[in-house]
Amino acid sequence: MVKKRFSIIIVFILCLGIFAGSFYCYFSVIPRQKERAERERLVKEYYDKKVKIYQAENEQYADYEVDVAFLGDSLTDGYDLKKYYPQYLTANRGIGGDTTFGLENRLQVSAIDLKPKVVVMLIGANNFHTMLDNYESILIKLKVGLPESKIVLLSLTAMGGDWAKNNDIAKQNNVEIKRLAEKYNYEFIDLFTPLLDPITNEVYDGYTVDGGHFTATGYEAVTAKISPVLERLL
Repeated sequence: MVKKRFSIIIVFILCLGIFAGSFYCYFSVIPRQKERAERERLVKEYYDKKVKIYQAENEQYADYEVDVAFLGDSLTDGYDLKKYYPQYLTANRGIGGDTTFGLENRLQVSAIDLKPKVVVMLIGANNFHTMLDNYESILIKLKVGLPESKIVLLSLTAMGGDWAKNNDIAKQNNVEIKRLAEKYNYEFIDLFTPLLDPITNEVYDGYTVDGGHFTATGYEAVTAKISPVLERLL
């Protein structure tokens, strides 16, 4: 009788565990999946909208020679190029949330059709672990599509807060970006080191709003590294 009662208790506990697992899945995992799907939908919607804008801009630029096209994700998207580079005719081809794969897919519209004198590229922060799968493919397409343009590759930047966990892989990927820049005879600018506070091992306080996206001070620091290179190339 005691054994039977003990068995019933064990079965009850197992059922309770299964129920708890199902409860967690429904009220925790599923909502996160829906949230992720919604975020991906919004990113795709924004991406498509920006690509159409760039197509229209290319027609406007048809009678002009663009000095510099900046390619990238949200760091580029939020870069006020007219403010920081008033001496040049620039084109901002950044899309918030973009990856190396998204950039490669839109490379024709974002850069090749534009035919700028210089291309400045900062990409990979949204897919650290897969960015090197097609990074070189982007460089090859730039070489073929824009043989007369100068290409400037920017390193991934130092980060802080919740983003700081990516600093190690960012450093590793930057080594490869520099190697590829040398392989294709492209310019390379290290943004990681000048943005990193050696005391905290994170991005300098005041350079970002959330550890990843720049404040005005952060953009000023980045511009200070890019400007001398553009002056030399242009």
